[in-house]
Amino acid sequence: MAANFDGLRFSHWQTELRSDGIVVLSFDRQGASVNAFSQDALIELSDLLERLAIDPPKGLVLRSAKSSGFIAGADLKEFQEFDRRGTVNDAIRRGQTVFQKLAELPCPTVSAIHGFCMGGGTEISLACRYRVASSDASTRIGLPEVKLGIFPGWGGSARLPRLIGSPKAMDMMLTGRTLSASAARAMGLVDKVVEPAVLLDTAIGLIQNSVQRPFQQRFLGWISNTWIARKILAPQMTKQVARKAPRAHYPAPYALINTWQQSGGKGIQGRLDAERKAVVKLASTPTARNLVRIFFLTERLKGLGGKDHGIQRVHVVGAGVMGGDIAAWSAYKGFEVTLQDREQRFIDGAMTRAQELFAKRVKDEAKRPAVAARLKSDLAGDGVPEADLVIEAIIENPEAKRDLYQSVEPRLKPDALLTTNTSSIPLTELREHIQRPAQFAGLHYFNPVALMPLVEIIRHDAMAPETEKRLAAFCKAIDKLTVPVAGTPGFLVNRVLFPYMLEAANAYAEGIPGPVIDKAAVKFGMPMGPIELIDTVGLDVAAGVGMELAPFLGLTVPAALGNVESGKRGKKDGQGLYKWENGKPVKPEVPQDYKAPEDLEDRLILPLLNEAVACLHDGVVSDGDLLDAGVIFGTGFAPFRGGPIQYIRSTGADTLLARLKALQARHGDRFAPRPGWDSEALRQPAA
Repeated sequence: MAANFDGLRFSHWQTELRSDGIVVLSFDRQGASVNAFSQDALIELSDLLERLAIDPPKGLVLRSAKSSGFIAGADLKEFQEFDRRGTVNDAIRRGQTVFQKLAELPCPTVSAIHGFCMGGGTEISLACRYRVASSDASTRIGLPEVKLGIFPGWGGSARLPRLIGSPKAMDMMLTGRTLSASAARAMGLVDKVVEPAVLLDTAIGLIQNSVQRPFQQRFLGWISNTWIARKILAPQMTKQVARKAPRAHYPAPYALINTWQQSGGKGIQGRLDAERKAVVKLASTPTARNLVRIFFLTERLKGLGGKDHGIQRVHVVGAGVMGGDIAAWSAYKGFEVTLQDREQRFIDGAMTRAQELFAKRVKDEAKRPAVAARLKSDLAGDGVPEADLVIEAIIENPEAKRDLYQSVEPRLKPDALLTTNTSSIPLTELREHIQRPAQFAGLHYFNPVALMPLVEIIRHDAMAPETEKRLAAFCKAIDKLTVPVAGTPGFLVNRVLFPYMLEAANAYAEGIPGPVIDKAAVKFGMPMGPIELIDTVGLDVAAGVGMELAPFLGLTVPAALGNVESGKRGKKDGQGLYKWENGKPVKPEVPQDYKAPEDLEDRLILPLLNEAVACLHDGVVSDGDLLDAGVIFGTGFAPFRGGPIQYIRSTGADTLLARLKALQARHGDRFAPRPGWDSEALRQPAA
């Protein structure tokens, strides 16, 4: 319902003038379940604030009328449209102007935060004199814009360093990390943390009592933004950022540091102008456009899973690294889990690793026993008849897997789902003799389970649609993103990744040093080099995937992967292609005069792109966006490039095809173009 306010009508804001003269302003974006700032909402807020400035109340409390949370930030779909029109500058200026009107109101202002408070939600809170947050676990406060290739542009970067001191403020903005209410209070970002039931009363109390921030905090906000502080701190910040984000690939953190260094000593309007100019420039970069696109791909993947999975009990067979970690993660996320293997010692090892996970993830020690109790050792497999979902994670051997299914399936409940964590075996090979193929599917997790966000849901032609829906909902419940893929060899991620790793092994066998190969891939934007990746995955695992995929893809596995020596399987043995110490590779020194082959980057990346094209052509996924999402979240493929298909579109399919053919002429038919390069989908404009 739109509210009346001195003759004005509003679609997105509710106003209440209390008897004590305090106005409570509630954001309730019309037609949306979540509050996000649209330009319409900002224009209405501007009109409201102008009216309040003419006749100031005793104070103003800003809150959300939605139970879903406070404010999620700006409307990114609208932001994309402004980028297309070239009007980002106007949109940034409007947000800054409206929030500055709030900051200049001649009365105390308080932001009452409950639930998520992100981006623009945090920025409008910074424009208030005080901030109160609810102690509820759902309350998270952050400025994550750097993850979208920009930085806070509605006054966040101009105000936060003055409020909490530049070291803490810049760390928060440069990492994009979110804070709990208590962490925000400890930092000085929030003035009080209270139970949700008294949030509004506490906000009103702050107005009535006019509390002043502690002197120490005010002094830190001043001293850490002086000329000398900026001159000393900015190079240190740049050095820290450079360890994780190359300037050429991720310009936003460097632009943030530079803007603060150059303008941090100016007045508020000077800081706002510098902020706006820098953010407008960043918004038009390919990095920002691709990272915003990935945000929407993430939302799409989240939307694939509903809530109705009907799963309470999970039984995992196979307590190796993958099976044990899948079991531990499921228990951590609230499911009752039983873990089975052929010998107790394997289960014991997995249970030990699980305790390490719980100790790391469950910060409240009092809650750890309850979490640990959800994971039970089950040597005899007594959990099978009670399970709603069985996940098989034994060795990559089709016969061994089929034998297991024959013993497990007769014991299952009628509506239970049977799944396999196979990384490459086609499901048509595995479903022989299965009595209920409609309830059989693949659930392919990635290592390490706790860190990798993706799970591939592997389809086959006899699988029921309801099975896929339940599995997607289950994955959503354990905070994983899902991509449904066809059950052909290697599915999506391993099929795309294998030619890349194989060519790295070929280059290594030719005598190109491992560190040189890794450096070329990292320079392109991969999270780690392929030689290091082979060692991390395990040469034995890579060889197993190779045996399955090489014939299908018409490739040959080099000796470096085909003959794996005992005790030299990679990171897990402390020795592989590299020596490993304390979990890190010891890479040999490369002679300074060594010159890497000019086509090395193409040799590594083009096979990956070639197979991505083939996957799209073969219908492994339904469209290019899902393919990009799967490869980014399953392999860490350079996010700033937007995924393989997006990269092909932006670089030019014909350009890359010509380079692929040049490699074929130079190095052989393993570089022959795969089917699909003539697709119109590759020639659409890059989003």
